[in-house]
Amino acid sequence: MTTLDTLTSQTDIFPWSDNFATGIDIVDLQHHRLVDLLNQLAIHMSYGADELAMYAVFDDLADYTVYHFQTEEGIWNQHFASDELTIAHAQTHKKFVAEVVRVRSLAGALSDEAATEQIVSFLTNWLAFHILEDDTHMARIVLGLQSGLSLPEAKASALQHMKGAAHVLIQSVLKMYDSLSTRTLALRREVNQRRRAEEKLRLSRNIIESSADAIFITTPEGLITDVNPAFCQNVKQDRDVLLGQAIATVKPGLLASDKGLTVWAEAIQTGHWAGELSNRRPDGELEMVWLTLSIVKDETSETRHCVGMVSSISQLVQRYHALEAAANHDALTGLPNRRLLGDRLTQAIERSKRSSTLLAVCLLDLDGFKPINDVLGHNVGDQVLCVVAERMTRILRGADTVARLGGDEFVLLLGELGEAHNAKSHLKRLLYEISQPIDVQPHPVRVTASIGAILYPRDCAHVDELLKLADTAMYAAKAQCKGCLMFYSELFPNHQ
Repeated sequence: MTTLDTLTSQTDIFPWSDNFATGIDIVDLQHHRLVDLLNQLAIHMSYGADELAMYAVFDDLADYTVYHFQTEEGIWNQHFASDELTIAHAQTHKKFVAEVVRVRSLAGALSDEAATEQIVSFLTNWLAFHILEDDTHMARIVLGLQSGLSLPEAKASALQHMKGAAHVLIQSVLKMYDSLSTRTLALRREVNQRRRAEEKLRLSRNIIESSADAIFITTPEGLITDVNPAFCQNVKQDRDVLLGQAIATVKPGLLASDKGLTVWAEAIQTGHWAGELSNRRPDGELEMVWLTLSIVKDETSETRHCVGMVSSISQLVQRYHALEAAANHDALTGLPNRRLLGDRLTQAIERSKRSSTLLAVCLLDLDGFKPINDVLGHNVGDQVLCVVAERMTRILRGADTVARLGGDEFVLLLGELGEAHNAKSHLKRLLYEISQPIDVQPHPVRVTASIGAILYPRDCAHVDELLKLADTAMYAAKAQCKGCLMFYSELFPNHQ
């Protein structure tokens, strides 16, 4: 605990003083308890306690005040009941209890410093004034009666005491307590604000220190002034070694390139930059990172620091590509699936339009595959499909596409064909390769394929009908014979 913390923890808003002694023990004991409750309330208010805790202290203060006032009035009435002084004193008690209840209703606005100071000042002044003047005056009368004076004599003696040196003392003490309560409250509030700021800084520091992301702080010129443990681990250097080095030197793949310089300049100009960059790790491995740069300025808007956070996203990028591949490719053969085929077909049609060449859209279905699947099992069937897919991929050109729709059905896209016979030569070679024996256990098997094809735009200019018409040609080929190729134009020469 700091010296200032110790000072405020030991300093009450309303410190007890022997000047508050009235000479009646039970009254003085209860006054001491009221002072304690007021100090508790001031602490709760100055430290911004929650409303429930504050309500509880208010209730304790109100309840004990009622109890104390009943005790006092019992003493006064015992000695001079129905006197104008006892009646006036009782009215003062009622007004104070009502005021405490009213102040309690303002608890929702107690976060306001002015309201807090006003409430504490009111309670402090009232209690000090009431004890030093009202209660001391009444106690003097009781003590005079107990010493043998008559009521008029006791009242005169008490009044004389209150008008003399005691009056000067009362005014001095009241002024002192008003100033003391205000200053102590302000001091407590300042200590509380500083403690909260320190806690916030500690929390921020802990977050930075424990972050898995590499964080660095530099001067406007890019010289490192601080780094977190994750940054040290990332670059394989100690913090003491890194301090004072240029971030572009420590992270050359990040900020030393032309793009890096542009990133830095943009961050300085706009105050912030975030984006994806590539970075070369100390072990030589290239990684993808997400870099965030934030500029810290002072009250004159001058750049003082640059805070950077580097998050490795290589795994995220790999995961994204894996998910993208899974969404667009057949899980068994790795070929494009129906979803990706739509995109490939659109691109092939656009290329055909631009180059004024033909596009062959073909459906291929294996002959004799079902018996293999049923008799030898699905594992053998899967091996056959993978071998057929590999053979088609190897035979076709790089710009062509082979996709699996499902089961033993495939789609072929042969683009940039000058003449129909170009497609026929490719497809006949493909049929030959597919028909070769496939080495699987327990013994090699053989399958053939039937292909139906249509040429765009020569045989059909309606894009939506291409797969449907190719399918019609494929079933015609399968009906004609195994391992057959059939173009739609051969079935319907006049179709357009």
